[in-house]
Amino acid sequence: MATTTAAQQQQAAPPAPSKMKRIILIAIIAIIVALGAAAGAYFFVLKDGLPHVSASKPAPPPAPIYFALEPMTVNLQSDDGNMHYLRVGLSLKLTDPKTQEQLTQHMPEIRSRILLALSNKKPDDLATLDGKHALASELKVLVEKPTDAGGAPPHVQDVLFTEFVVQ
Repeated sequence: MATTTAAQQQQAAPPAPSKMKRIILIAIIAIIVALGAAAGAYFFVLKDGLPHVSASKPAPPPAPIYFALEPMTVNLQSDDGNMHYLRVGLSLKLTDPKTQEQLTQHMPEIRSRILLALSNKKPDDLATLDGKHALASELKVLVEKPTDAGGAPPHVQDVLFTEFVVQ
């Protein structure tokens, strides 16, 4: 009987731990598969259909328009009795094509303003970097002056030198 009791104990012990491990393993696999399916559905279906509310980068500013003026040559004021010349090439940095059209229509007046301002300069005024920056600022103000009575003045972002020779 001793052998029957040991055999009965072996048969009576339930194999529950191995079944429980299988159920837990199947449940974990099912959860992983469900999460993967949900992530796939989000990336392939919902992500493109929903409006993006995230803080995205602002749109880049429009590319500037560079408007080149014909080079100008003027006589400079001189204290030493020698003749000095300035040859200057200018480009205007603009924000919109309408300004370029407005400047093109009034180019003779604008060139006259620039030539008069340049011919009033002395070579020593233009020799330093600060003198050149001051000249660019002065030319910007001259170009932005209204050409039509009551008309809107053109907006110029910057005056750039493309050629600058003092002789």
